[in-house]
Amino acid sequence: METAGSTPAPIPGTTGAPTFERMDANILVPAVAAAVFVIYRQTMTRPTERRGILYVAAALVVSGVAGGGLVDSRHLALSLLLVVAELVSAVVFGVVRALTVRVWRDQTGVAWSRGTAWTLAAWAASLAARVALFAAGRVLGVASTTNSILVFVGVTIAVQALAVAWRGRSLPAPSVRPGDAAAVAS
Repeated sequence: METAGSTPAPIPGTTGAPTFERMDANILVPAVAAAVFVIYRQTMTRPTERRGILYVAAALVVSGVAGGGLVDSRHLALSLLLVVAELVSAVVFGVVRALTVRVWRDQTGVAWSRGTAWTLAAWAASLAARVALFAAGRVLGVASTTNSILVFVGVTIAVQALAVAWRGRSLPAPSVRPGDAAAVAS
């Protein structure tokens, strides 16, 4: 029985709202591994049209959403505001990083990309923003789960990949002079 000023007893069979303190390595390790892999690959020269990264991003988002705990029902409005802020931050930083990537066409018309030092700096800024949002939530008493990291990483990777691909498609096609047509065909 509860008395005035006492804390409500936990519901039998539950362990309380999931918090970041109870990090699930099954969620955190794949998110960190995916981010490190993507960042590493961005430092290499690659074609701009890559569908594989979109599958990785989709898997991260689906896993994060399916895992639940993205919204703290005890602080619903504040929690939803933080989720929206995280999504907006993921999109904005994805676009910013895409703008730091060097994109060009070769003589055959294939669009290529390669991350720069600015891309790495933008990654650091986006991760710092994610940590700041997490800290703000903690200060305000909002429970967080590692699933939100999966969603953030998945969204920001997808936005960057789509923006880089768009930049590659937007480049003018190389001009081929009549004497160069045979060289390109071979």
